[in-house]
Amino acid sequence: MNKQKGKRSALLRLGGYLWKFKWFLILAILLAMTSNVLSLLGPELSGQAIDAATGGKGRVDFEAVLHFAGLMAIFYVVSAILSYLLQITMIHIARNVTFRLRQDLFERLAELPVGFYDSHPPGDILSRISYDADNISETLASDVVHVFTAVITIFGSLYMMLRISPPLLLVFAVTIPLSILLTRFITKRTRPLFRQRSKKLGELNDFVEEKISGQKTLKSYNQEENVLQDFDEEDETVVEAYYKAEYYGSTMGPSMNLINNLSLALVSVLGAILYITSGGTAITIGNISSFVLYSRKFSGPIHEIANIFSELQSALAAAERIFGLMDELPEPADPADAEPAEQVRGEVQLKQVDFGYLPEKTILHDFSLLAEPGKTVAIVGPTGAGKSTLINLLMRFYEIQEGSVALDGRDIRQITRGSLRLAYSMVLQETWLFYGTIYDNIAYGRPDATREEVVAAAKAAGIHPFITALPEGYDTILTDDAANISKGQKQLLTIARAMLMNCHMLILDEATSNVDTRTEKLVQKAMLKLMKGKTCFVVAHRLSTIRDADLILVVKEGEIVQRGTHTQLMQEGGFYRELYNAQFE
Repeated sequence: MNKQKGKRSALLRLGGYLWKFKWFLILAILLAMTSNVLSLLGPELSGQAIDAATGGKGRVDFEAVLHFAGLMAIFYVVSAILSYLLQITMIHIARNVTFRLRQDLFERLAELPVGFYDSHPPGDILSRISYDADNISETLASDVVHVFTAVITIFGSLYMMLRISPPLLLVFAVTIPLSILLTRFITKRTRPLFRQRSKKLGELNDFVEEKISGQKTLKSYNQEENVLQDFDEEDETVVEAYYKAEYYGSTMGPSMNLINNLSLALVSVLGAILYITSGGTAITIGNISSFVLYSRKFSGPIHEIANIFSELQSALAAAERIFGLMDELPEPADPADAEPAEQVRGEVQLKQVDFGYLPEKTILHDFSLLAEPGKTVAIVGPTGAGKSTLINLLMRFYEIQEGSVALDGRDIRQITRGSLRLAYSMVLQETWLFYGTIYDNIAYGRPDATREEVVAAAKAAGIHPFITALPEGYDTILTDDAANISKGQKQLLTIARAMLMNCHMLILDEATSNVDTRTEKLVQKAMLKLMKGKTCFVVAHRLSTIRDADLILVVKEGEIVQRGTHTQLMQEGGFYRELYNAQFE
């Protein structure tokens, strides 16, 4: 029942996107109706031409035959031209609908919380934006036209056959229910297969993206053969999903073709019986010919719909995946009484904070700290202790379950998210640089910064000599993920970007982990200038970098087990000294 509701909802929402281009849609409807009406007149004229050719007293009325044949030619030519215009109109609609879909989808992605990206593989998200959206576009551009015109043709043919001979319509009392039952039977079994096909393709995209981005690690461990085997297994599951969906979906066409041929045979037999028994008074040879042509027009579109039904099912599954992503809950809006953070002093206090990414698994337990304005707080501890989790809470990437986090005495939930996050400069262990110039990357947080300010930030970060040595200097283009520069240089650029922000608070998450010892010393000197007068949170594994911190928090299994300065903690002994000695033995 839920799947049926999902299908109906996807259809209605896709219809809503189509309605945004209602004038083009109305034009398409008019073109389709006119084209089909002209096409449907063909068999009627053909029957009249045959009757004129087999007229009374053995004479052929050539003038009438030529007249009907000429009208047929004109109607068919005009119908073909209108069909061409209809196709162009639908392509225009499909392109615009796909553009709106992708635009709305990307806007929703920008609104989603960080937690969504932590729990969803990027390959699956990319698959929905690219493959699923393209699937819908192709269906709207071609298949919808065929289905729409087919519906008009079916009802038009039915009306014309009713005019010619109602008794012959009894044939379809058998074939139509048979077609409906067969369609429902196949549809019920193919829809889940197409949904599974889209899912497996997303998983394959994620696998490929992971292996391509990890090529250096892959080759250094000589894992090419194993990865190829893993890829073959992943690819085989996708191929199997495609095969099942296409195999069972393709049974629709031949089955409907069989029913179509059966109806033609029955029409011919019953038509001949009526002609013979009535002596040509109930039905003429021309009428039989027209009825056969209309029956083909009637059954042909049903056969055509059956052939493209698998593509429609695939597009519907793609629409469900896209709208499913759009229905993900965005980051909660700021409370109505939330105000921007202004004149930030930089006092941060956590009181008895409990937090877990999953409700049943708490990571931080009764976590409390006070970071005074202008002081440096270092967070150290083993992997998985909760250090990066603390940063996520300070930035409100996640909401705490218990306790409170305050900035300058105000609960951060009463501060607008945008202003809270702009109060921090952040340098992460994982660098992020986009395609563009070095200048644009440094000025990312402050697009209005002057060139002098950008250069000053680069000098402070120790990256200026490297930049000026490049042929294009600050106008050098960084390729995808800045693959044309080293990791250390990427880290220095992100540090320069943070320096340019000139915020009141600073977060450094292993900011010097990707630079050599000599560069690290230069960066640390620049950092001291950057950190002066700012509240700083430093997540560090390399304990030599935080010996001068005003407060060191030693975190273990989500709890603060020790706190104090480096000297105090070394004198106190315990877990901190164990960590420190382990690094310098």
